[in-house]
Amino acid sequence: MALIEQSELRNEDSSVSPTVVQALIPICVLIFLLSFSVYLFGEDASSGPNQIALCFGAAVAALIGWYNGQSWVDIESSIVTGITVAIKPLLILLSVGMLIGSWILSGTVPTMIYYSLLILDPSIFYAASALICSLIALSIGSSWTVAGTVGIALIGAAGGMGLSLEITAGAIISGSYFGDKMSPLSETTNLAPAVAGTDLFTHIGHMVWTTVPSILIALVIFGLIGLNIDTSATNSDLQLTMQLLTENFTIHPLMMLPVLLLLFMANKKLPPIPTIVT
Repeated sequence: MALIEQSELRNEDSSVSPTVVQALIPICVLIFLLSFSVYLFGEDASSGPNQIALCFGAAVAALIGWYNGQSWVDIESSIVTGITVAIKPLLILLSVGMLIGSWILSGTVPTMIYYSLLILDPSIFYAASALICSLIALSIGSSWTVAGTVGIALIGAAGGMGLSLEITAGAIISGSYFGDKMSPLSETTNLAPAVAGTDLFTHIGHMVWTTVPSILIALVIFGLIGLNIDTSATNSDLQLTMQLLTENFTIHPLMMLPVLLLLFMANKKLPPIPTIVT
């Protein structure tokens, strides 16, 4: 408490910006602590140890700020500002979680899986998954929403066909991130040019030179992988999965209405949180 009281008595003009070395100290501490946490606890590191490491990293950053003349009021204000910036993404993640749960229970995701099994051929499944996710993400501007809804359906379809879930996940993420990056509706795509002081579509135009070749290369690779799939081995798994879906869920074209509503609201450029929750 004495240190805090002394720091608040300092004149604001006495504070100085940290040097590059000082600014790197919290980052290095955080990297070390997170690495050590993962080394000690493995997959369980995210259940608590990583959060403790983050708190220690924040404490080191606060101490460096105090050392450079920042009062606790200034440090606290910066903390509040940082949390405020993160609130909207957190609410979007929360909304996506609710959306996924409701779509699974209502039969929307199982219906998407069922029709994916009917339409998609195993030999083109990986490339088609990346292409579908990229087009939907381009339409709605959210990779999280696409990966959490359509992506889950495609993972289920891949499991039903006996295909690699890891490669399918890679195809989903590749397509989702490409669509998010190139979409005029994406928050990050709008934020980057706003911060840099340039036009949105100028920013997108410059990204075309790197993102389009990347997704084309990915589609070619996924297509080549699909050519080596033994489609005869997937037929029995496919029929069994479709039977289980029809026995446990309501499979009907009407179950696709929430998907169409989401795409409609996103294309009308409505705010993301009400769009996802609706």
